[in-house]
Amino acid sequence: MKNNFLHTSFMTRIKDLNNKEVNLNNEYIVYYMQASVRTKFNHALECAIAKANQIEKPIIVVFCLQENFPEANLRSFAFLIEGLIDVKKSLKKRNIPFFVFKKPAHQLNDLFSKACLVFTDKGYLKVEREWKILLANTLNVGLIEVESNAIVPVEIASKKEEYSARTLRLKLNKLLDDYLLDVKEEQYKIDINQKTILEINNEAFEIEDLENCLNKLNIDKTVKPSPFFKGGEKQAQIILKQFFNEKLQHYNKDGSNPAKNFCSDLSPYLHYGHISPLEIYLKVNNIKNLNTESFLEQLFVRRELSINFVYYNAFYDNYQCLPSWAKKTLQEHLIDERKIVYTQEQFENSQTHDIYWNAAQKEMINTGKMNSYMRMYWCKKIIEWSATPEQAYKIALYLNNKYSLDGRDANGFAGIAWCFGKHDRAWFQKPIFGLVRYMSQSGLTKKFDMKEYLIKQQNFKQEKF
Repeated sequence: MKNNFLHTSFMTRIKDLNNKEVNLNNEYIVYYMQASVRTKFNHALECAIAKANQIEKPIIVVFCLQENFPEANLRSFAFLIEGLIDVKKSLKKRNIPFFVFKKPAHQLNDLFSKACLVFTDKGYLKVEREWKILLANTLNVGLIEVESNAIVPVEIASKKEEYSARTLRLKLNKLLDDYLLDVKEEQYKIDINQKTILEINNEAFEIEDLENCLNKLNIDKTVKPSPFFKGGEKQAQIILKQFFNEKLQHYNKDGSNPAKNFCSDLSPYLHYGHISPLEIYLKVNNIKNLNTESFLEQLFVRRELSINFVYYNAFYDNYQCLPSWAKKTLQEHLIDERKIVYTQEQFENSQTHDIYWNAAQKEMINTGKMNSYMRMYWCKKIIEWSATPEQAYKIALYLNNKYSLDGRDANGFAGIAWCFGKHDRAWFQKPIFGLVRYMSQSGLTKKFDMKEYLIKQQNFKQEKF
């Protein structure tokens, strides 16, 4: 490895997944891209390139498009593939071939049989970790995981599930300075063998034509792509620049205001790995004479608390993940009268009596994203209007994972769990909720101009990028 990879903090991002050797008699280095779908600030990519240069072997990058990814649909696949198209164009400028396959990685026997060594990035969900285990057991060479989607690696930040943001924040802040290091792009020196490219191309899935690509996928096509959010690292950089120039100065005061548009809109891009949280942090941290503490708290502490949650809690995707006090108090209040109970279908079709809740649900369906404050209110009301808290949990996860571009990831799972008491403290007794924090419509209308929010949702098509 080159010297810039020998820094202690970088080395702690690296994990050997199968304790197998490098085979110098084979043809190339492989970077199996999975969670970090980008070429900038990608520790795994740069590490793989450095190794390829060191042993004088070419490098190829591969991505496996899993049509059966849990709860994925046309909306999520369109956003993902837009990111893959960006990656292919960017890697081409560096003379690095990029291939997409419609097979799980552990089934690409011919490709990996010729690999000297395989690098990959780190995913935190159960399904992503299972893929790595299958591949690690299949390979005859080493599988090296390089964590690139957290500022502080999850296992370095804490060895256990943290109770709250307060407990993790203390640990993160002690480590932060060691990890605020730029990721310099390595110059790629070795040319890939053209014969190798032709052989691999025989199995590769073409992604250049997005519409044609999506038509060929056997996926749920009931949820259309978002007209608001286009995927890819190029678009992520545009969104980041807009946030800096137009929104960041208002974030502390109005970032959570549903009637305004001062949120960063970066969560979908962080979810798909189209932008690095480290890059965002470094750029925000360099801004002078502006209070960025609130935004950095969300980007760093809250996001990495979510990663900690899904990494260490095997039940992160169901009701059993909740702390015992929350489950106990919700169980005790099962006998409370529920004046209104809606079905999942009624929720999904925005058929409640609450015009603000309905608007929030429509915002998510129409745009692929929901204002962060409204998402809390939205979920709290699902608890209030469901027959049981377990049913409410399933409905909230189903809707968020189906329609939100930032659903189905650590932040999405942790956000739903928070509404049921996870990472929160006990509050005052309320019917149905017990000691779990309650949110009311009157509190919402006192805090924000909700008429303006309704107008904004009615005119959402005019705000398309």
